[in-house]
Amino acid sequence: MVSVNLEAKKVVDSMIEKADELNIAVSKLNNGATILDCGVNVEGSFKGGELYTKVCLGGLGEVGISIPGDLSETFSLPSVKTKTNFPAISTLGSQKAGWSVSVGDFFALGSGPARALALKPSETYEAIGYKDDADIAILTLESDVLPGEDVAEYIAEECNVDVNNVYLLVAPTSSLVGSIQISGRCVENGTYKMLEALDFDVNKVKIATGIAPIAPIDPDGLKAMGKTNDAVLFGGRVYYYIDSEEGDDIADLAAKLPSSAADSYGKPFFDVFKEADFDFYKIDKGMFAPAEVVINDLRTGKLYNTGFINLDLLKKSFEVE
Repeated sequence: MVSVNLEAKKVVDSMIEKADELNIAVSKLNNGATILDCGVNVEGSFKGGELYTKVCLGGLGEVGISIPGDLSETFSLPSVKTKTNFPAISTLGSQKAGWSVSVGDFFALGSGPARALALKPSETYEAIGYKDDADIAILTLESDVLPGEDVAEYIAEECNVDVNNVYLLVAPTSSLVGSIQISGRCVENGTYKMLEALDFDVNKVKIATGIAPIAPIDPDGLKAMGKTNDAVLFGGRVYYYIDSEEGDDIADLAAKLPSSAADSYGKPFFDVFKEADFDFYKIDKGMFAPAEVVINDLRTGKLYNTGFINLDLLKKSFEVE
């Protein structure tokens, strides 16, 4: 079976080789782990954001940036486009922010292929029937500070690899690369909701593609968290090609999948996040979904189009003047 860590390593090698061009910084810790700073002490770049997002996807997807996007005739923003022929593995098995990395004073949400070695969380990998066995571990960290040797050693131990083979990519939410990679989760948000909120077998999703606007960079980390999530919730569009079986109600799946179908829909994510005491795990899982969904049922040939782009809420979140 394909290895998300080995596939992502090809992208990481390219980033290291072109670090100056990408406006990122590469360093080695004393224990041999490699750190790629993509936004903590550097500005990053659009191309750096593309490659970072591809690493999040375990190297199993294509990522591009459209400038400008096409939200409406009067309002547009640069947008991230993703597509994958391995939707379950690349999004839930790699890209999902499923590892809360907490070591000493360091905390970050961990995404990327190393999760498939440590099985964080194990129930996700049971559901998609996947596990990686590579001897290298690549993790992306959403953090305002760079990790130290203790973090790298913890990840090496959890992944059962030598610390020399640990690669950690870091980008704050309030950075260009951070904003790009969160908008690049448009497809992942939909597959997450299928599995976690709607109990649908995501292995039936054979091809997926999506596009979402890149949220404006906000130096306030909490506000940036709100804006980046709203880019997907109110501006993201996804297209799923599903190989259904008899008994699957794809019409019902399509109706429940967009973010607008959630009970808590109707206000910017920052407000919802604040009401949840800034705890992701207290938020309605149905909120984590794209704005608009198109599903092609490969068994019947039918096409379902649900949800909508909410420009009013998007502009309110982005503080458009």
